Amino acid sequence: MNVAYFDCPAGIAGDMCLGALIDGGVPLDYLHGQLAKLGIAAEFTLTTETVQRKGQRGLKAHVQLHEHSHPHHRHWPDIQAQILAADLPDRARDWSLRVFEALAIAEGAVHGIAPTAVHFHEVGAVDALVDIVGTCLGLDYLGIEQIYCSPLPTGGGTVRAAHGQLPVPVPAVLQLWQAYRVPVYSNGIANELVTPTGAAIVCALSQGFGTPPAMTLERVGLGAGSHELPLPNLLRLWLGETPNSQPPTPTTIVELQTQLDDLPPQALAYAIEQLYAAGAVEVFCQAITMKKSRLGVLLTVLCPLSAEAACVQTLFRETTTLGLRRQVQDRYVLQRQIKTVTTPFGEVRLKLATDGHGHPLNVQPEYEDCAALARQHQQPWQVVYHAALKAGLALWPLASSPAP
Repeated sequence: MNVAYFDCPAGIAGDMCLGALIDGGVPLDYLHGQLAKLGIAAEFTLTTETVQRKGQRGLKAHVQLHEHSHPHHRHWPDIQAQILAADLPDRARDWSLRVFEALAIAEGAVHGIAPTAVHFHEVGAVDALVDIVGTCLGLDYLGIEQIYCSPLPTGGGTVRAAHGQLPVPVPAVLQLWQAYRVPVYSNGIANELVTPTGAAIVCALSQGFGTPPAMTLERVGLGAGSHELPLPNLLRLWLGETPNSQPPTPTTIVELQTQLDDLPPQALAYAIEQLYAAGAVEVFCQAITMKKSRLGVLLTVLCPLSAEAACVQTLFRETTTLGLRRQVQDRYVLQRQIKTVTTPFGEVRLKLATDGHGHPLNVQPEYEDCAALARQHQQPWQVVYHAALKAGLALWPLASSPAP
C-alpha cells in the first residue's frame, strides 16, 4: 500500500505541498496538462526552482499569475462547479472537493455564515486552485492510498490578509485544527507557518496526525517555503509502502445519532438521501420504542470528519430532531477497488476487497449493474449476479495465493 507522510517541522502551505510532490516524482508537465482542464491555463504559469534553506536543498514551486490575470473572488459553489466540470481523475476530483469544502466550512464558522455563502478571497484565486487541485493530482499520480501528517507548529505574530491584520494562527487555521482535533505545538518561531490552504489539505485528506506510520521509505520530496526561518523551511514528504506484516491502520469516523417518532416515512427517506449527498458513508435506521410507548426510529449516520458539519446541518434541516449525539470512533477498513468484468449478459462492476497482503477477501458484484442486465435480458437477478461473481473470483484465484 502506497503511503505518504507530511513531515512539517517548518509548517505547511499549498506551494510547499506542490514542491514536495514534484520533487517526489510528479512530472510538472502532467500537472500543467491536468490543471488546464480547470479552464485557467491562460491565467498562470507553474514553475519550479531548486533553492537552499539553511544549507539544505529543496524545490520551490512558483505559481505566477499573468499580468492580465486578477484575483477571482468565488463562492464555494462556484469552485465546486469548476472542479466538477473539469475532466480530472476521480480521486483527484473528490479530494479537491473535500479540501475546498473543509476550507469553506472553516471560513463559514469564522464569519458566522453558511459554507455556501463563503466569499473566498485569496483562497478562491487562481494560485490556490493550483495549489489544492495540483496537490490532489500529485497524490493521485503517485498512487497514494493512505495519508498521514505530523503535529503542526503554531507559529506566531501577525499576517496581513483580505480582512486586515490577523493574529497567527489565523482564524480559519484554528477552526480547522479544532474541527479535526489536530495536535499542535510551538517551535518558538513568530511567523505564519501553517496557511489555511496547507491546513485544509492535511486536515481533509489525512487519516491521522502523529508519528510516521510503519513504512518502507522509498523517497522523500522536499518542498521549500518562501521565508528564511531559524530552521530549514522545508516540507518533507515521506513516500513509501507499508510492510506486508503491517495490520490495517484504523481511520477516524464520526457517529451521529438521533431518535425520531414524529417524522413521516417519506421525509425520512428523503433525509437519508440528502445525508449520503452530504458525504455520509453509511446511514441506517433501527426500530425503537420511545416514551409514551410511541414507535420510532433510531437514525444513525457514519461520516468522515470532513463531512460532519454538512451531515449535522442536513439532520437539523431535514428531520424533526432537536438534538444529536456525537461519537468519534476508530474503524478498520479493507482496501477496496472497482473492477469491471464481462459476463454472458454484459459488463458488471465488482467491488474487490483485499487484506494488507493484497490477497482477496471479498468480491461483490454491483447490484444496480446486475439488476439492469437482468431486466434487459429478462433473466433472474441471481443468474446475472452469479455469472458476475464467477468472473470476479477468476481475477484473483483464492486457492493459488494463500495468505502467509
